[in-house]
This record gives sequence, C-alpha cells and structure tokens, in this order.
Amino acid sequence: MTTSPLLEKLIQHFNRFPGIGRKTAQRLAWFVISGQKADAHDFADCIRETVDNFTTCGQCLMLSEGNPCPICSEPSRDDSQLCIVETTSEVYLVENMHEYKGKYFVLGHLLSPLEGFGINDLHLGELVSLIEKRKPAEIILALKPSAEGEATIHYISELLHNQNINLTRLSTGIPFGGELEYTSTLTLANAWKRRYRV
Repeated sequence: MTTSPLLEKLIQHFNRFPGIGRKTAQRLAWFVISGQKADAHDFADCIRETVDNFTTCGQCLMLSEGNPCPICSEPSRDDSQLCIVETTSEVYLVENMHEYKGKYFVLGHLLSPLEGFGINDLHLGELVSLIEKRKPAEIILALKPSAEGEATIHYISELLHNQNINLTRLSTGIPFGGELEYTSTLTLANAWKRRYRV
C-alpha cells in the first residue's frame, strides 16, 4: 500500500532526528496520528513556542531563552576558565557534574570535511575575540574523542599556541568515537578531573 504523502512527510521529519532510523520514525509518526488530536496539537505548539523563544547567546553562542544566556550573565561564574564544547546540550552535561563554575563557548560543529564543516563553520573568530576580552587562565577542550574531535583540538591548540593560556583536554575514560551525551556523569566527571595539557 502506498504511504500517504502527509504521513511520509511526517516520517521523514522524525527520521532527521539523531539516532532515529526509518522504522522508529514510522512508529513515532503512527503514534502521533493515532493519539488524541489535542495532544498532537499541544506537541506541535510546544515545538513552535520553544523554537521561537530560543536564541543564540551573543557571547558564548549557547542556545538560550535569553541573550546573554544565564551562564554568561551570572556574576558568580569564573571568567578565568573557559570550557569549549561542540553543542549546547554538552553545556548541560558539564553543568550536571557540579564540578565546573567557569564559562563556556559553543563551537556548533567539529571539523569534518566529509560532512561539509570546515574552519569557517566553527566560529573561531568569535572564540579568539572572547579569549582576548576575558583572558582566561585555562581553556578546557571538552570535545568528543573522535577523529573530528581530535582534528578540532589540534587546530584550536595551533590557533592559540602563542597565547599564555593553560590549554587542557579531558583524559581517557571516554571511549574513542563515543558521544559525550551518552557518557555517564561519573565517567565524564572522572575524565574532567584528570584533564591534561594539550
């Protein structure tokens, strides 16, 4: 039987989510259209409202409901430490450790020529400007241990090699090729505590 064009469009939208394959996308689509219409409309309204109200922080590039974000605008945060992450979701991972009281910078992507992400896609100009303004004593590269993460760490370390900054990265404990978002808080905290200089 031919799939309805509307249903197929919904399946394709779900299929674009990270970790969602075609079969799971089909199940989610059928779940949405088989349930109460009011629930589906609430879900759609929630997506629209959240997307419309989140913006990019002008300082750290984190996605937030405010600009500047709550972390950049918090006076008690330590300007002497800057943690560099790939995405906003990883800011929340680090925050959940309750170990770090510094500030962040969100790259948005890692260097990955195969996926079309080059140097100009990493907001490195904004990063350098932020470093020159805040002059942090330590920059922590909290990037996933993968070929893309290693390439990004190498490029940033070369970019900042003339700066008088302690540049550190997370230690082993997170498997190579692993995603930070799937790493337990304990494993991430241990890797954080044993970070070492680049």
